[in-house]
Amino acid sequence: MPYIDGFIAAVANDKRDAFEEHCRTTWPVFQELGAIAQWECWGEDLPEGEVTSFPMAVKAKEDETVVFSWVVWPDKAVRDKAWGQMMTDPSIGEAMGEMPYDGKRMIYGGFQPIFGQGDINAMS
Repeated sequence: MPYIDGFIAAVANDKRDAFEEHCRTTWPVFQELGAIAQWECWGEDLPEGEVTSFPMAVKAKEDETVVFSWVVWPDKAVRDKAWGQMMTDPSIGEAMGEMPYDGKRMIYGGFQPIFGQGDINAMS
């Protein structure tokens, strides 16, 4: 069963091009490590909440936009092996380049799908 890594981060609006380039740079690395898909989404309709919201979750500033991203792995074992490599092999970090956002405010985690319908490839 596929395994999903999800990410939410705040990116400065003037760094959108750098973020998109970073996405294009990270995909070959993730793919080489076994990922089967990567999606990066620039926030457009992100209402402010009173208790919680996407912008609040990452402490987005006025000049930042929230991005929502996910990487699909064939299974958790492949994902765990890839993350182990990413955490221990400095050449992988070098290949991915500098993050154009504050990683300390990024939220991420691994998810086991429990329901899926439709063809995600239809989104491209």
